[in-house]
Amino acid sequence: MTQVAVVTGGAHGLGEFIVRRLHTGGYRVAVADIDGAAATALADELGGTARAYAVDVSERAALEQLLADVVTDLDGLHVLVNNAARTQAKPVMEITPAELDAVMAVNFTGTFTACQVFGAYLAAQGYGRIVNVASLAGQNGGTATGAHYASSKGAILSATKVFARDLAGSGVTVNAVSPGPLDSPTVREIVGEENLTAFVRNIPVGRLGDPAFIAEMVALLASPAAASVTGACWDANGGLHLR
Repeated sequence: MTQVAVVTGGAHGLGEFIVRRLHTGGYRVAVADIDGAAATALADELGGTARAYAVDVSERAALEQLLADVVTDLDGLHVLVNNAARTQAKPVMEITPAELDAVMAVNFTGTFTACQVFGAYLAAQGYGRIVNVASLAGQNGGTATGAHYASSKGAILSATKVFARDLAGSGVTVNAVSPGPLDSPTVREIVGEENLTAFVRNIPVGRLGDPAFIAEMVALLASPAAASVTGACWDANGGLHLR
């Protein structure tokens, strides 16, 4: 049976790597992104086994509609990857209430609500895989990223454990991946090309992470074979955080 996967924030950055990896692995993939045009372009490139959906994950109604549309369009659902995120590098004492709310609404509330909405469907089916994209920032408080981003990712790690415990008896696993700095346009923009060499020098392995490898980690956790892994967080941070 061909499985169906939803990837939020799937049109850009790490999300695009995850979409491409799952699609290559034989999944029918729903590319969900607030940038509907980019989602459509990616789905069109991948062909008929991919569909695009313009979705704001901060809105519960939008997530409920996404679930209904995917089940109808792709004939089911088996995997949810909560990747959608907002990043803002700003000193902690300068973050406004509106900025805090905006980041938390996408990163944490969007992930939490999606786990509720999609988790209920998967539990009723008796099978599912949920993979939440956390971050090193949520484990060490963040360095280059904003405190609101780091806090949202830390909250995702806690929510992953809560949903894992609640859904385990229904055949649904819930896990997280926690990347450190990746070789991506976002990291290069936040750090600055002029500071990149010094930044990388402080990473014990001496290199930025590979988004394609993070996508491989997601694919492993999304697979039927990963039935005994739940409530876990898989780290890939170059040795910046050891536990």
